[in-house]
Amino acid sequence: MLTLPEPCVVVLVGPGASGKSTWAAAHFAADRIVSSDRLRALVGAGEDDISASADAFALLDTVVEQRVRRRLTTVIDTLGLDADRRARWRELAAAHGVPCVAVAFDTPAQECRARNRARATKRIPAAALTAQLRSWASARAVLDAEGFAAVHRETAVRVVPAAFVDSPAAARRQADDPTRLRFGLHLGEFTGVNVRATAAAAEEAGFDAIYVMDHFRQIPQIGRAWDDFLESWTTLAYLAACTSRVRLGTLVTGVTYRNVAHLGKIVATLDVLSGGRAVCGLGLAWFKEEHVAYGWPFPSVAERYALLEDALRVLPLLWGKGSPRFEGRAITVPEALCYPRPVQEHVPIIVGGNGERRTLRLAASHGDAANVMGDLATVRRKAAVLRGYNPSTALTHLTTALVAVDDRHLDELVERLRGRRSRSAYMTAVNAGTVADQIGRFRQLAEAGVSEVMVRLPDPACVEPMTKVLAAFR
Repeated sequence: MLTLPEPCVVVLVGPGASGKSTWAAAHFAADRIVSSDRLRALVGAGEDDISASADAFALLDTVVEQRVRRRLTTVIDTLGLDADRRARWRELAAAHGVPCVAVAFDTPAQECRARNRARATKRIPAAALTAQLRSWASARAVLDAEGFAAVHRETAVRVVPAAFVDSPAAARRQADDPTRLRFGLHLGEFTGVNVRATAAAAEEAGFDAIYVMDHFRQIPQIGRAWDDFLESWTTLAYLAACTSRVRLGTLVTGVTYRNVAHLGKIVATLDVLSGGRAVCGLGLAWFKEEHVAYGWPFPSVAERYALLEDALRVLPLLWGKGSPRFEGRAITVPEALCYPRPVQEHVPIIVGGNGERRTLRLAASHGDAANVMGDLATVRRKAAVLRGYNPSTALTHLTTALVAVDDRHLDELVERLRGRRSRSAYMTAVNAGTVADQIGRFRQLAEAGVSEVMVRLPDPACVEPMTKVLAAFR
């Protein structure tokens, strides 16, 4: 099956009665198809009103331009035999960063003629069809060299977010030669969420860890300031009593929110109460409005980096033996004393952030892992930078995944959850895909150097299919 990226422009090319409209209707929703025949009916007396063709094509060009400007998947259902029109559509797509592919319908001439004769309506005059067949022969000879992102022959097709275009091959690699990948469930919303039930479901599903955001009000990227939001370390302490196996941590603790020595005591307490399952995520802190609302100082970037580096240096001292004095650039701890000490000999520290010059260097120097966001190309670049600093520092990745059992289930979830966003924008934002899609995507992340993926699931219905994804990486 052919896999195309979302969004894309799909130009159908072939003579009349070659099956273009039937193929388009079988693989795409009607609101994605821009048909010259339907537009002819809109501006003329019907789909076979040839006198309305010029107006129909003018309208088609306007509709295509508006859709591509909005980066919406658009299937152009015309003959596609005009080279100048094909060139304009390619240029339009390129101007808006949307791949443009052609689908060629190389139906034998005798079959096109037979289909045309069998039509009850919209029958093409024989002479016109003969001319189209000649034009198709000319178009077919140059189509591959015209500059389309790809030229495909008529086949079954799926349109998926760009992250999944290469998933089928990657999923096959995972099936043939499995690789291990750890998974953490990331909790960033609490309105209407049963935390205990969610944790139990995550542990049963096979997640290796549960992470929570460290904020005191919901961040604008996810919801409203007054949405329910639980304090992170209190929540983790509760989850320690609700679970028995999963590791528990923040992704990530803002270094400005708490006295660093106090934070060390909090982490050690969680580790003791959970039997050695605490993970300490640390980050620069970025949400200025949250600081202002709570009356906390919001230092400059340079000051926060100094504080982050001090925290990375002093926390292991707090969790170790004795009570050494610590003198840093931003803080002084007269006695780095913490008893009971953590159960773990070494509490893992994950440094969150995409900054390549300072954040990743700090992670490589003082952390056990770095956590980054972004698409596959971004992750590959961050992995290379991190390896340059310290090849032994692990790379982890935070992502969202809308996971469905199959395409039908995926359509149901997307339509229920996307709200007013376009299907394309929503699917891309949440990496919406089937179990097979997700297995391929996570295999590619593993190949890029990721050792653990922290996953946000947009809906409880994703948990069951996610278990199949987790099983593929055991």
